Amino acid sequence: MSRNFVKLSKILFWGCLLLPVAANGGRTPREFSLQAASPGFWDLISKDSKLSVVITGLGFTEGPVWDSRGFLYVSDEELNKIFRIDANGHKEELISLGDPDGNTYDAHHDLIDCASVLRAIIRIQPDGHYTILADKYEGKRFNSPNDVVMGPDGAIYFTDPTLDLPKGEKQELDFQGVFRLDAQGKVALLTKDLTQPNGLAFSPDGTRLYVDDSEKKNIRVYDFRDGAVSNGRIFGEEPGGKGDGVPDGIRIDREGNLYVTGPQGLWVWDSSGHHLGTIVIPEQPANLAWGDSDLKTLYITATTSVYKLQTKVPGFVPYLSAGN
Repeated sequence: MSRNFVKLSKILFWGCLLLPVAANGGRTPREFSLQAASPGFWDLISKDSKLSVVITGLGFTEGPVWDSRGFLYVSDEELNKIFRIDANGHKEELISLGDPDGNTYDAHHDLIDCASVLRAIIRIQPDGHYTILADKYEGKRFNSPNDVVMGPDGAIYFTDPTLDLPKGEKQELDFQGVFRLDAQGKVALLTKDLTQPNGLAFSPDGTRLYVDDSEKKNIRVYDFRDGAVSNGRIFGEEPGGKGDGVPDGIRIDREGNLYVTGPQGLWVWDSSGHHLGTIVIPEQPANLAWGDSDLKTLYITATTSVYKLQTKVPGFVPYLSAGN
């Protein structure tokens, strides 16, 4: 099976995200900048904040997960590997796996991955061995699980668009859904409202679930209670031109502000749906994670690199907030 097709299909769908940094694309990377749309932006980001490169020269980075021992797990969808990457940029292979995507730790501090080629949610052990936790809903295979988070109830929540559906394989579900996976392996459908659901995150108080839609270029929010969602509505829109990027990964700080990948970089939103500003990143980001001992550093997976940026407010990390 050709992984090049899968990667190419995602790039084409996203409007040629890699063009700004392609060696032969005739365009130079964007310059890092902080663009405030509201004075509240500066309550979250210092005006003199600097963007640092942790590592570069990778294929297509995704799914960062911070480990309190001082390293990140990072997926590389083009090299088909998940790496451990330390603060000095040293990388070590955890596993070779076709098109790994979003990751999280669960309540037991096990690494959970969206394995696109397997069309499954898997648990990966520190030695690289994995177990399939779920790959079907009502007897039909998932499309291509994309991003995953731990919920306030300890269950696993994930999106299942068709962005990475492997070449030559049929879509068995007739929708792109958002699902819940409990500790007993039961899969429940939360919603099929979205066209291409991608990043997702819970509010710190556990009462809201945010999910973005890469095709519609918007963010939806749902009321959340007892493992179910209701009252879905548009939270915000992230319009942009070809090659600017689309909504993808989402992270939330402890005050409830959202940091969402989008056109030109990271869009920062308050919990009421006001766009506070944009963090322009040289390469188009796909995802991000809070890290370091104070959880005030955003680690950003952006095309061939991983960057980091200091913020003023600590991040909300479900698996750490749960006492792990």
